[in-house]
Formats: sequence, structure tokens, C-alpha cells
Amino acid sequence: MYARSTTIQAQPSSIDAGIAHVRDEVMPAITGIQGCVGLSLMVDRLSCRCIATSAWDSAEAMRDSESQVRPIRDRLAGTFGGSAQVEEWEIAALHREHRSPEGACVRAIWLKTDPDRIDAAVEAYRSQYLSEMETLEGFCSASLLINRSSGRAVSCATYDSAEAMLRNRDQAATLRADASRRSGAELIDGAEFELAVAHLRVPEMA
Repeated sequence: MYARSTTIQAQPSSIDAGIAHVRDEVMPAITGIQGCVGLSLMVDRLSCRCIATSAWDSAEAMRDSESQVRPIRDRLAGTFGGSAQVEEWEIAALHREHRSPEGACVRAIWLKTDPDRIDAAVEAYRSQYLSEMETLEGFCSASLLINRSSGRAVSCATYDSAEAMLRNRDQAATLRADASRRSGAELIDGAEFELAVAHLRVPEMA
């Protein structure tokens, strides 16, 4: 399974219009493309960073979709009032405890490791970190996206509410630091988001 993420630095006044555009226009258009298995949208209203992620059943399907996706992406960026930064990933792990409810939020952590160590980092994530995250209050699901050539990765954990995510923040930071030491991965960025659109249909990959 593979994913394409589109990050947009939105205008504050355009965020609600952008969310509506994703729900009403982007999602039916993207999910109608062969090989697409869903779409999600994360929004940080404080920083105005918005990340739309589409999932694909193969690398070929993701590549073949580019000509169809490009004009959709351009209209999306225009609606949000910003430019789009695109990254492509392999979905290395996904575990879903339960579906995310209305009001769910996401904590995303970007990491980097030596590309030669990426498989070991994925194994550590699957065998240890996932079970540790399950102990956090409000845990819904978690995923790990990787780029094998660069050694970059992003872990996204979804929680039932912003309140649960706030209450587990310190415990999550401790778990994250321990996991980073075990795997040798460097933490390079982190943010917390509103899960504005949750329509990914990626199967269990833990």
C-alpha cells in the first residue's frame, strides 16, 4: 500500500472552505480513480498547515493517477489559498483499534534514519511502539509511512478527541523518546491536527 500526501500552508480565512471542498469535490473525485483506497485531511488551525493524504493499492496505481490528480490538487491548493508540497510514501504499518469518531485528532511525528536502517525501524514500530501507543488515552489508530530512499518517515496516531490527546501528551512524548533511542531515528518535526476528513480504507498492516 502507498500514499501521497499534499501539504498546504493555508490562509486562515480559507480553512473551512478548503475542508468543505475536500469533502464535496476532492474526495469523490480521488476515490473514483482506479486503485485509490481513500483520503484523509488533517488541519492545524493554529499554524494553518493542512495535509491531505490519499492511499493507493500499489505504487503503479499511485504513479498512474498523477495526471488525474494534478488538476484536483491545484484546485485544492487554490481553495486553501496556498501552494502544495507533495510527498509519496510506502505505508509500512497501520493498526486500527477502532474507527475515529467525529472530533478525532491526530498527532503526527516526522522522523529520519539511515535508509539502511529503515526496515529495522519499521520492525521496531510494529513490534513495540504500536502496542505502547495503544495504552494512551483515547487511542484509535496509528500508521507509519516511509520513504526508503531518503530514510524519512511519518507516524500518525489518531485519538478520540482533542481533550484525550492533550491529556496523553506527556506520556506520548516519553514513549516517543524511548522509541527513538531504540530505533536510532531522529525526530525532526511534530504537530497536532484536527482530523477533518477520515475516509482512508487501508487494511490492517501491523
